[in-house]
Amino acid sequence: MARGTQTVDGGEHIGGGVVENGIPDRPGGKEDGGRRGSDKNSVRLRQEIGLFNGVNIIMGCIIGSGIFLSPKSVLDNAGSVGLSMMVWATSGIFSLIGALCFAELGTTITASGGEYSYIMYAFGQLPAFILLWSTLIIINPTGQAIIALTFANYVSQPFYGECVDPSTGHVQMLAILCLALLTFVNCWSVPWATKVQDVFTVAKVLALIVIILSGLVYICMGHTENFQEPFKNSKGGTDIALAFYGGLFAYAAWNYLNYLTEEIKNPHRNLPWAIGISLPTVTVIYVLANIAYFAVLTPDELEQSNAVAVTFGEKLFGPMAWIMPVSVAMSTFGSVNGGCLSLSRLFFVGAREGQLPGVMSMIQVKRKTPLPSLLFTCALSILYVFVETIETLLNYFSFMTWLAIGVAVAGQIYLRWAKPDLPRPIKFNIILPITFVLACLFLVVMGTIAAPMDTLIGILITLTGFPVYFIGVWWKNKPKRLVQFSQQMTIFLQKMFIIVGQEKEE
Repeated sequence: MARGTQTVDGGEHIGGGVVENGIPDRPGGKEDGGRRGSDKNSVRLRQEIGLFNGVNIIMGCIIGSGIFLSPKSVLDNAGSVGLSMMVWATSGIFSLIGALCFAELGTTITASGGEYSYIMYAFGQLPAFILLWSTLIIINPTGQAIIALTFANYVSQPFYGECVDPSTGHVQMLAILCLALLTFVNCWSVPWATKVQDVFTVAKVLALIVIILSGLVYICMGHTENFQEPFKNSKGGTDIALAFYGGLFAYAAWNYLNYLTEEIKNPHRNLPWAIGISLPTVTVIYVLANIAYFAVLTPDELEQSNAVAVTFGEKLFGPMAWIMPVSVAMSTFGSVNGGCLSLSRLFFVGAREGQLPGVMSMIQVKRKTPLPSLLFTCALSILYVFVETIETLLNYFSFMTWLAIGVAVAGQIYLRWAKPDLPRPIKFNIILPITFVLACLFLVVMGTIAAPMDTLIGILITLTGFPVYFIGVWWKNKPKRLVQFSQQMTIFLQKMFIIVGQEKEE
């Protein structure tokens, strides 16, 4: 692996752009709108994501299976309808605070890669690599595999009923087909991928609007009995923390647009606007959807349901109940596409910084897409489709996800002190990131208390990143034969996929 930073025209090269006077800049320039980055003849990622696309990427990634499945988990741990509603609203506000912090980070450090790039810039290579390693081996592929399996499961339900076994061959094959198809779309064209995201985001929002309107009509018909004594049987302590885990899982992926910063048109404007539009919209939709669920289903019915939206449809829609599993399938399909589009850029940026094999930072000459990174992400995800204990593996790293995001925002606080003169197109009150970091710390600590063994295993797996870093990144004088083999493999893959390194700005 090459050195993570290099000198270009006297400036430090971070995230693919030159740092002038300590200011990180994306490829394509600061004020030229990325004209050179979008030149059809240059081999680099183009700035093709507008405001509407950005809103749909965030909403499409957030609205996956969570809102259709998580209400059961939230109610189980909250204990009451009223407290559950408070958890959903608070989770939305918490996610909005985090997203606003990322809006400041994304407009200050305009490199793609999200929290990886922010941790790299604030704290250096080793902490950034540990995040990259955790995401590489477990968080990204397991998350993609779980969502793809959920898609396959709900696509199968209208034909096989609710007794579909996720481990059966046909479900696994459908999940693999989903991953392969969406990887192909993302490899072929970024505009195609964003159009797929737009279509399925609109579809899943319409499905939730159907649920909301049906629930409101049900309430207007006088069915308010489930809202009597809303805080009866409320729980506390670690149960509340677990309830928030369920709610925050449904809001997860609010940071995915930051992985694509270099591909956003006018990111200083469109990134914060996309965040400011999408997070409040999702919060309102989620709260209203839960009101609809509680209007139609009793707490006991909701707690016994493995798929709340499906049970809701069966009780309210009769012969048209198949609409709900199809809606969940569409929702998860869009989420897999959003993951392909966003998370592949993390590995692309990691390779560009010299912390992964250089071939993963290369771009397909004709399509202008990060093909190697996309194929690698797809291959790992497909492997995890066949792992029966995938949910347990993902639990090991839930604490790492919040720790990484918390560290990234802690970097925002640190940079306020270390580099107060760093240009910040958006600058929020320092209380905002401090509050968010403390909340992340609370989630990490409570998660450790609630599941100490899972946390310990997750920490041990994460620690394997240290020897990998020192051997793969820190150690420069590798054996000549190993270097030659790596170069030969890179050349072979370049010829096979017609890929080259991203062109540097002149």
